[in-house]
Amino acid sequence: MLQAIADGFMSGAIIALGAIGLTLTMGILRFANFAHAELVTAGAYIALAVLWLTGAFMGPIGPFSFGIPMLLAMVVAMAGTSVLALTIDHLVFRRLRDRSGHMTLVFGSFGVSLVVRMIILLIFGGAATYYSNELQIAMRVVPGLRIMPDQLFVLGLTVVIVVALHFFLQRTRLGLSMRALAENPELTRVNGVDTNRVIRWTWIIGASLATIAGVFYGLTIQLRPEIGFHLILPLFAAAILGGTGNVIGAVIGGLIVGMAESLSVLFIPAGYKLAVPFLILLLVLYLKPTGLFSGSAGGAK
Repeated sequence: MLQAIADGFMSGAIIALGAIGLTLTMGILRFANFAHAELVTAGAYIALAVLWLTGAFMGPIGPFSFGIPMLLAMVVAMAGTSVLALTIDHLVFRRLRDRSGHMTLVFGSFGVSLVVRMIILLIFGGAATYYSNELQIAMRVVPGLRIMPDQLFVLGLTVVIVVALHFFLQRTRLGLSMRALAENPELTRVNGVDTNRVIRWTWIIGASLATIAGVFYGLTIQLRPEIGFHLILPLFAAAILGGTGNVIGAVIGGLIVGMAESLSVLFIPAGYKLAVPFLILLLVLYLKPTGLFSGSAGGAK
């Protein structure tokens, strides 16, 4: 039980990072972007491509399975995925925002997700792969609980990112503009806020967090083109459970979903755990459609 809780907490941290970008998109751009999960996959594979092209893997740091080049590749992948997200917005979503309604944007995101997934399959193939073949020894924390060093790194960096993002949304002019646009788009435009700039940064932040989630997924589990397909329900369940547009809520929602998935394998076959986020999503929509922490992009009204 203790090991399942720890594993759920670690996987929940990855889900939370992806859900933050999704909840920002839903809160500020006001549509359910099903292509967001494929940005997670794209970011993970862009980082892999950087390592392949540069041959930069020079051995791990301490107990971890990766080195400094892996972290640099992640930064490059964040930039590359941000460019991809901005390109998709320019070619697809911006045109649909100007001419169509909410449902058209949702259907468009389905099409974008399929295109991105097929491109990844075409370039990288369908086989699972890894960033590194280095073997790690799980550290024994207490009897019945072992944690991999990579998992601790993922959890620690997730905490740093969430705190930094919360500070950004609460204290900076751009962050306040993002919160204002999520709360009242019309009033925000009337007050002279450059909404196009806010939208661009929403895509950049969401894509960057999706990249980090994808790289962390590849580090702690494995890389495969179906990452986005497997994460799409957990991401939406976490974002809706936490309250659309609420960053802290998305984090808590991600941890709850990750924990529920991990604990479910104690009672049902592991193959059925993919249904757990769907059940959580149904319960939330039925019992509290606004989520547990409905609020603005910064998590506070």
